[in-house]
Amino acid sequence: MPRPRVPLLDRPRIRAAALTAVDRDGLAGLSMRRLAADLGVQAPSLYSHYRTKDDLLQDIAEDVMAGVDTAGFAEDWVTGLRGWAISYRAALAAHPNLVPVIAAGPARRPTALLHADAVHGGLVGAGWPPRHATMIGASTKYLVLGAAMSSFSRGFEDDVQVYVDRYPHLDQAHRLREHADEIDAESFALALDAFIRGLTALHARVARAAP
Repeated sequence: MPRPRVPLLDRPRIRAAALTAVDRDGLAGLSMRRLAADLGVQAPSLYSHYRTKDDLLQDIAEDVMAGVDTAGFAEDWVTGLRGWAISYRAALAAHPNLVPVIAAGPARRPTALLHADAVHGGLVGAGWPPRHATMIGASTKYLVLGAAMSSFSRGFEDDVQVYVDRYPHLDQAHRLREHADEIDAESFALALDAFIRGLTALHARVARAAP
Protein backbone atom coordinates (compact mmCIF):
# COMPACT_ATOMS: atom_id res chain seq x y z
CA MET A 1 0.00 0.00 0.00
CA PRO A 2 1.55 3.33 -1.02
CA ARG A 3 2.37 5.82 1.69
CA PRO A 4 0.26 9.00 1.81
CA ARG A 5 2.00 11.82 0.01
CA VAL A 6 3.50 14.42 2.34
CA PRO A 7 3.38 18.00 0.99
CA LEU A 8 6.77 19.42 0.12
CA LEU A 9 8.27 21.40 2.99
CA ASP A 10 9.19 24.81 1.68
CA ARG A 11 9.41 28.34 3.04
CA PRO A 12 5.88 29.47 2.00
CA ARG A 13 4.34 26.41 3.67
CA ILE A 14 6.38 26.99 6.82
CA ARG A 15 5.36 30.66 6.95
CA ALA A 16 1.68 29.85 6.44
CA ALA A 17 1.72 27.30 9.27
CA ALA A 18 3.65 29.65 11.54
CA LEU A 19 1.22 32.53 10.93
CA THR A 20 -1.69 30.22 11.71
CA ALA A 21 0.05 29.27 14.96
CA VAL A 22 0.71 32.91 15.89
CA ASP A 23 -2.90 33.86 15.14
CA ARG A 24 -4.08 30.98 17.31
CA ASP A 25 -1.57 30.93 20.18
CA GLY A 26 0.23 34.28 20.10
CA LEU A 27 3.95 34.88 19.71
CA ALA A 28 4.75 33.06 22.95
CA GLY A 29 2.99 29.97 21.62
CA LEU A 30 5.21 29.70 18.54
CA SER A 31 8.25 27.48 18.77
CA MET A 32 10.16 25.62 16.11
CA ARG A 33 9.38 22.33 17.86
CA ARG A 34 5.64 22.96 17.95
CA LEU A 35 5.68 24.25 14.40
CA ALA A 36 7.48 21.12 13.23
CA ALA A 37 4.81 19.00 14.91
CA ASP A 38 2.08 21.00 13.14
CA LEU A 39 3.80 20.34 9.84
CA GLY A 40 4.41 16.67 10.56
CA VAL A 41 8.19 16.95 10.39
CA GLN A 42 11.13 17.03 12.78
CA ALA A 43 12.43 20.38 14.04
CA PRO A 44 15.82 20.07 12.27
CA SER A 45 13.94 20.10 8.96
CA LEU A 46 12.84 23.66 9.66
CA TYR A 47 16.34 24.90 10.38
CA SER A 48 17.43 24.12 6.83
CA HIS A 49 14.93 26.82 5.77
CA TYR A 50 15.04 29.25 8.71
CA ARG A 51 18.04 29.59 10.98
CA THR A 52 16.08 31.12 13.87
CA LYS A 53 12.51 31.78 14.91
CA ASP A 54 13.15 35.51 14.54
CA ASP A 55 14.19 35.03 10.91
CA LEU A 56 10.92 33.21 10.35
CA LEU A 57 8.90 35.96 12.05
CA GLN A 58 10.56 38.63 9.92
CA ASP A 59 9.52 36.78 6.78
CA ILE A 60 5.97 36.38 8.09
CA ALA A 61 5.88 40.12 8.74
CA GLU A 62 6.94 40.63 5.12
CA ASP A 63 3.97 38.56 3.94
CA VAL A 64 1.53 40.53 6.08
CA MET A 65 2.94 43.89 5.02
CA ALA A 66 2.63 42.94 1.34
CA GLY A 67 -1.07 43.81 1.66
CA VAL A 68 -0.33 47.45 2.57
CA ASP A 69 -1.05 49.94 -0.21
CA THR A 70 1.11 53.00 -0.89
CA ALA A 71 0.10 53.43 -4.56
CA GLY A 72 -2.09 56.44 -3.74
CA PHE A 73 0.94 58.69 -3.34
CA ALA A 74 1.18 58.71 -7.14
CA GLU A 75 -2.09 60.69 -7.10
CA ASP A 76 -1.54 63.09 -4.18
CA TRP A 77 -0.22 62.97 -0.64
CA VAL A 78 -3.66 62.97 1.03
CA THR A 79 -4.89 60.02 -1.03
CA GLY A 80 -1.62 58.23 -0.43
CA LEU A 81 -1.57 58.81 3.31
CA ARG A 82 -5.20 57.79 3.74
CA GLY A 83 -4.81 54.63 1.65
CA TRP A 84 -1.60 53.68 3.43
CA ALA A 85 -3.11 54.14 6.90
CA ILE A 86 -6.32 52.24 6.13
CA SER A 87 -4.60 49.30 4.46
CA TYR A 88 -1.90 49.25 7.18
CA ARG A 89 -4.53 48.99 9.91
CA ALA A 90 -6.41 46.29 7.99
CA ALA A 91 -3.25 44.21 7.62
CA LEU A 92 -2.47 44.45 11.32
CA ALA A 93 -6.06 43.90 12.41
CA ALA A 94 -6.08 40.61 10.50
CA HIS A 95 -3.12 39.37 12.56
CA PRO A 96 -3.06 41.31 15.86
CA ASN A 97 -0.73 38.85 17.58
CA LEU A 98 1.98 39.77 15.06
CA VAL A 99 1.77 43.50 15.77
CA PRO A 100 4.77 43.58 18.17
CA VAL A 101 7.02 42.15 15.45
CA ILE A 102 5.85 44.65 12.84
CA ALA A 103 5.84 47.53 15.33
CA ALA A 104 9.54 47.04 16.03
CA GLY A 105 10.30 48.73 12.72
CA PRO A 106 11.13 47.87 9.13
CA ALA A 107 14.67 46.76 10.04
CA ARG A 108 15.89 45.13 6.82
CA ARG A 109 12.52 43.88 5.59
CA PRO A 110 12.41 44.85 1.88
CA THR A 111 8.62 45.27 1.64
CA ALA A 112 8.45 47.46 4.73
CA LEU A 113 11.37 49.55 3.48
CA LEU A 114 9.72 49.96 0.08
CA HIS A 115 6.60 51.25 1.82
CA ALA A 116 8.64 53.63 3.97
CA ASP A 117 10.45 54.89 0.87
CA ALA A 118 7.16 55.40 -1.01
CA VAL A 119 5.60 57.29 1.91
CA HIS A 120 8.60 59.54 2.48
CA GLY A 121 9.11 60.15 -1.22
CA GLY A 122 5.44 60.90 -1.78
CA LEU A 123 5.36 63.42 1.05
CA VAL A 124 8.60 65.17 0.10
CA GLY A 125 7.49 65.21 -3.54
CA ALA A 126 4.30 67.00 -2.44
CA GLY A 127 6.34 69.77 -0.86
CA TRP A 128 6.66 68.57 2.72
CA PRO A 129 10.10 69.30 4.20
CA PRO A 130 11.96 66.03 4.85
CA ARG A 131 11.79 66.45 8.62
CA HIS A 132 8.02 66.89 8.49
CA ALA A 133 7.72 63.91 6.15
CA THR A 134 9.59 61.77 8.65
CA MET A 135 7.37 62.89 11.52
CA ILE A 136 4.18 62.36 9.48
CA GLY A 137 5.26 58.82 8.71
CA ALA A 138 5.99 58.16 12.38
CA SER A 139 2.74 59.79 13.55
CA THR A 140 0.68 57.75 11.12
CA LYS A 141 2.36 54.59 12.34
CA TYR A 142 1.52 55.50 15.95
CA LEU A 143 -2.11 56.09 15.00
CA VAL A 144 -2.35 52.77 13.15
CA LEU A 145 -0.57 50.72 15.81
CA GLY A 146 -2.73 52.15 18.56
CA ALA A 147 -5.86 51.20 16.63
CA ALA A 148 -4.55 47.71 15.83
CA MET A 149 -3.16 46.73 19.23
CA SER A 150 -6.24 47.27 21.34
CA SER A 151 -9.98 47.84 21.27
CA PHE A 152 -11.40 50.74 23.26
CA SER A 153 -14.90 49.28 23.16
CA ARG A 154 -13.93 45.80 24.35
CA GLY A 155 -12.32 47.28 27.44
CA PHE A 156 -15.73 47.70 29.09
CA GLU A 157 -17.95 45.13 30.78
CA ASP A 158 -21.34 44.29 29.34
CA ASP A 159 -22.89 44.24 32.81
CA VAL A 160 -24.85 47.46 33.38
CA GLN A 161 -24.57 47.01 37.16
CA VAL A 162 -20.85 47.78 36.96
CA TYR A 163 -21.61 51.36 35.94
CA VAL A 164 -25.10 52.22 37.11
CA ASP A 165 -25.27 54.77 39.96
CA ARG A 166 -21.49 54.93 40.52
CA TYR A 167 -20.52 56.25 37.06
CA PRO A 168 -23.43 58.33 35.77
CA HIS A 169 -21.64 59.43 32.59
CA LEU A 170 -20.98 55.80 31.64
CA ASP A 171 -24.60 54.70 31.77
CA GLN A 172 -24.35 53.28 28.21
CA ALA A 173 -20.85 51.80 28.55
CA HIS A 174 -22.23 48.28 28.93
CA ARG A 175 -23.37 48.43 25.29
CA LEU A 176 -19.94 49.16 23.84
CA ARG A 177 -18.76 45.56 23.55
CA GLU A 178 -21.82 44.67 21.50
CA HIS A 179 -20.89 47.29 18.89
CA ALA A 180 -17.12 47.08 19.27
CA ASP A 181 -16.16 46.50 15.63
CA GLU A 182 -18.32 49.36 14.39
CA ILE A 183 -17.18 51.81 17.07
CA ASP A 184 -13.51 50.93 16.70
CA ALA A 185 -13.61 51.29 12.90
CA GLU A 186 -15.46 54.60 13.02
CA SER A 187 -13.19 55.91 15.77
CA PHE A 188 -10.12 55.16 13.64
CA ALA A 189 -11.76 56.88 10.66
CA LEU A 190 -12.55 59.93 12.81
CA ALA A 191 -8.99 60.15 14.13
CA LEU A 192 -7.51 59.72 10.66
CA ASP A 193 -9.80 62.42 9.20
CA ALA A 194 -8.88 64.86 11.97
CA PHE A 195 -5.19 64.05 11.54
CA ILE A 196 -5.28 64.68 7.79
CA ARG A 197 -7.28 67.91 8.18
CA GLY A 198 -4.67 69.19 10.60
CA LEU A 199 -1.87 68.20 8.24
CA THR A 200 -3.60 69.90 5.31
CA ALA A 201 -3.64 73.19 7.23
CA LEU A 202 0.01 72.72 8.19
CA HIS A 203 0.97 71.88 4.62
CA ALA A 204 -0.26 75.25 3.44
CA ARG A 205 2.22 76.90 5.82
CA VAL A 206 5.32 74.77 5.47
CA ALA A 207 5.21 73.29 1.96
CA ARG A 208 8.02 74.26 -0.36
CA ALA A 209 8.20 73.98 -4.09
CA ALA A 210 8.95 70.43 -5.19
CA PRO A 211 12.43 70.06 -6.74
